[in-house]
Amino acid sequence: MKTIFREYDIRGIFEKELNEQSVKLIGYFLGQRIGGEKVVAIGYDARSHSPILRDYLTSGLNAAGCRVLDMGMVATPVNYFANYIEHDGITTNASIMITGSHNPSEYNGFKITLEQAPFFGEQIYALGEEIMANSDLKIPDNSDAQTIDVKTPYINYMVKNFAHLNGMPQKIVLDCGNGVADTVLSDIFDALALSYRGLYMEPDGTFPNHHPDPSVEENLKDLKQALAEEGDIAFAYDGDADRIAVLTHKHNIKGDQMALLYAMGMENPTVIGEVKCSQVMYDELARRGATAIMYKTGHSNLKVKMRETNADLACEVSGHIFFKHRYFGYDDAIYATLRMLELIHQGIDLDAEIDALPTVYSTEELKVETTEEEKFKIIDAVKKLLQDPPHDFPTIQNIIDVDGVRVNFEQGWGLVRASNTTPVLVTRFESTDAGLAKIYEDSMNQLIRKAQQSINL
Repeated sequence: MKTIFREYDIRGIFEKELNEQSVKLIGYFLGQRIGGEKVVAIGYDARSHSPILRDYLTSGLNAAGCRVLDMGMVATPVNYFANYIEHDGITTNASIMITGSHNPSEYNGFKITLEQAPFFGEQIYALGEEIMANSDLKIPDNSDAQTIDVKTPYINYMVKNFAHLNGMPQKIVLDCGNGVADTVLSDIFDALALSYRGLYMEPDGTFPNHHPDPSVEENLKDLKQALAEEGDIAFAYDGDADRIAVLTHKHNIKGDQMALLYAMGMENPTVIGEVKCSQVMYDELARRGATAIMYKTGHSNLKVKMRETNADLACEVSGHIFFKHRYFGYDDAIYATLRMLELIHQGIDLDAEIDALPTVYSTEELKVETTEEEKFKIIDAVKKLLQDPPHDFPTIQNIIDVDGVRVNFEQGWGLVRASNTTPVLVTRFESTDAGLAKIYEDSMNQLIRKAQQSINL
C-alpha cells in the first residue's frame, strides 16, 4: 500500500489499493491531522467509484470528529475554489478532491488542500506510515455530510470577472474528454454569450471517446478536425480540468509558451516554471524584465513555491497553469481558458507571438520504464556518472539538480527525472540545432542505461 502515498497526492487502483478499509483509514488519520471539529469539503470526478470512495472517506473524517461538506461532482479547480468562499456562513479548513485525473478509469485518488495550502510530500508520507501501522483499525460507516453548492458561486465569479468577453465573435471549440470540465464550462460560456462547439462534454468516467490527457497528440485528433472545420481557437481538458491544451490553426501551444503569452498582460511579473520548461521561456522572460524561477515539477511544489516567492504565475509544460495575478494561485484550466480568450479579445495574435520566439528543437516528454523501487536510485546513479562523464560526452556547462538532473550543454539541455506519479523516468531534450538535440538525447540515454546496469549489479 505504501506506493499510493505519493509526492503530490494519494493515488491507486480502486478496490485493489483504494478499498473500504484503506480509504476509511485515510479519512480518519487525515481528519486527525486536519483537527477535530474542523470543516472539510469533498468533491469528486466522473469515475463510477468516486462516490463510493466519497462515502468511505466521509466515514473516516466523521470518526475523526470533522464536519464534512459534500459538493458532489465537480472539477478540481472548483474543489480548490471552495477553500476561498463561505458556505452558508461556514468557512472550510480543508478540501479533498477525489480524482484519478488523466489516469485510466480503474485509478482514483485524493488531492488534498489544508488551510488553502497543498497537503503533500512529507505530510503525505507520514500519513501513509501511520495508516500502515494501524492497518487493522476498524472505522464504522457514517457518510453523514452537508450538501453544498460550489459550482454556482464559481460560475458567478467567472462570469463577473470576464464580463468584458461577453459576445466576443471568435468560434471556440472545446473538448472535455468526458471529464468534469463541463460541470461548469458551458454554463460560463452561455452566460458570456460565447460561440462554441463542444466535444465529449458529458462526464463519463469510462472515457469512451479518448483518454482524457490533452498533452498526448493522439487525444487531440477530433479537436483538431473540428477546429479545422469550424473554429478559430480550441481548448482541451484533462479528466479533472486542472490541465489545459490550447490549439490554433498553426500551433499546439505548450504550457511554457502559454506562460509567455499570459505574462504579456502583467507588469514585471515573477514567473515560476518547472525543470521541463524550454530555455526559451526563461530567457525570454528575463529579456522582458520579468523574474523567472526554475523549480520542481508538480502542482503542489509549484503552489508552495508561488507562496514563498509571491509569484504572479507558474506553469508546467503539460498544461498546469497557476495564476496568482487576479486569482488564487492554483491550477485551473477553466480560468486559464478565459485568460487566453482575454488575450485574443485584446487583439493579441497568438500565432504571431509564438512564431516570433527563437526556434528550438525539443522532444516531447520521453518515458523510460522502470520500477517504483529503482527510479530514484537511477537518478542518483546518473548524478554520480556525470561527475566523471565519458570522454565523448557533450561539453557540460552546468547541472541543475532541483528535480532530477537537468544538464545544460553549449547549445541546449537534457533532463532526466523520476516521475512522482508513475514508475517511469521522464526525459526531455532541447537544442537550437536538431542534430545536437539528437546527440544530447543519445548521450543522456547511454548514461541512463549505465546507471540502470550499475544498480542491478
